[in-house]
Amino acid sequence: MRVLLTGAAGFIGSHLAERLLARGHEVVGLDAFDPFYDPALKERNVARMLGRPGFTLARGDILDSALVARLARPSAPVDVCCHLAALAGVRPSVADPLRYHRVNVDGTLVLLEACRAAGVPRFVFASSSSVYGVRSHAPFREDDACDRPASPYGATKRAGEHFVHAYHHVYGLDATCLRFFTVYGPRQRPEMAIAKFARLIEAGAPVPLFGDLTSARDYTWIDDIVEGAARAVERPAGGFAVYNLGDARTTTLAELVRLLERALGKRAVVEPRAPQIGDVPLTCADIAAARRDLGYEPRVAIEEGIERYVRWVREAAA
Repeated sequence: MRVLLTGAAGFIGSHLAERLLARGHEVVGLDAFDPFYDPALKERNVARMLGRPGFTLARGDILDSALVARLARPSAPVDVCCHLAALAGVRPSVADPLRYHRVNVDGTLVLLEACRAAGVPRFVFASSSSVYGVRSHAPFREDDACDRPASPYGATKRAGEHFVHAYHHVYGLDATCLRFFTVYGPRQRPEMAIAKFARLIEAGAPVPLFGDLTSARDYTWIDDIVEGAARAVERPAGGFAVYNLGDARTTTLAELVRLLERALGKRAVVEPRAPQIGDVPLTCADIAAARRDLGYEPRVAIEEGIERYVRWVREAAA
């Protein structure tokens, strides 16, 4: 199978590219190496795949319609487009909502149009738990109403889902949307909570903690997310489908800090901060549908995952 994978040099994208190659698929990767965080990290992510049989890297923007059209019409047909490229993060989206809309919504539409024109039959879209907005009940189900996102980022991901469904309805595109729940692990973006907190605790620097430490997240180990995504790439939806990919349990902010302290063998210097605009108090995935249709089963609990992540950080720094 030939896969057009956007965001192939990013955190999740580079892991997914490796998983697909290991399973015998061809991967045409597209990445803009956006400076949202250090592009050198993305260069390292993708370096291990350069020159590997079955992998091709295109450097460019998903908003470049001519480039995207060429990639969707290579010498060998693309079987599925897996769209991971996006501007990520709730708080930065509050500061620059127009850019988030251009990249996340317009960019998704550019890809959908290119796939329609080239006859690419299948599309897998990386969405987010952010589409659920502020909720007090758990777990979150795919058929819950998602009409009140709490951030521009969440709104762009919900808009992307709507466009994917429209292309399924109008053009018959076989389409799957994957709602990722707070992914962590090796190569994660440096501004993400676990990476940032681990770095600060290790250095003995103050750790800014927003709110009253009771906010809870469904943290999902990278290998679990990638296995679910790979299965979605390999299995046609048979129409239009939406799946939560998470760990199906929650960890409070206070618990997360304790787990990091234990793994690092150091106490955190906590710096309390006011709650951030756009943050939500709770995320928790109902994964029954992904279990049923994809055989998805998360295997790495947060306690083990934090230990693995800290080992990776220290080995990478050695």
